[in-house]
Amino acid sequence: MQLVKRIKVAGIVGVVILAVSLLFAFAPAPQKKNRVVPPDAAKEKNPMPNDATSFAAGKNIYNLKCTSCHGKKGKGDGPKSAEFDDKPQDFTAAEFKKQSDGELCWKITMGNTTMPCFKHQMTKDQRWQVITYLRKL
Repeated sequence: MQLVKRIKVAGIVGVVILAVSLLFAFAPAPQKKNRVVPPDAAKEKNPMPNDATSFAAGKNIYNLKCTSCHGKKGKGDGPKSAEFDDKPQDFTAAEFKKQSDGELCWKITMGNTTMPCFKHQMTKDQRWQVITYLRKL
């Protein structure tokens, strides 16, 4: 008798777990909102020297990590850009160029709307090198 009750309870628990799992499996992923850069982060200065070595390193990283969305020339027209509702940032636009290096580093680090977080995909030095490259586009 107790065995039958245990089987029924286990079955009910299993159905509940399955139902909850299905709810989460088909729920839309929450979207990151357009984030505001903290003032301290915006004031941060690029520690990389503005030289050919930093530029070349930044260009290599950009080509590996950024061109699929932002395009080879930084216009926001990479092959994956059509997949997004919001067009990736055009790095040659005046609006982009007005941002401080600290703002850019924070956005690359944390991500923003459709922009993924690169905190664990690039070292901080690599993010600064990319910014050194972006400044010359």
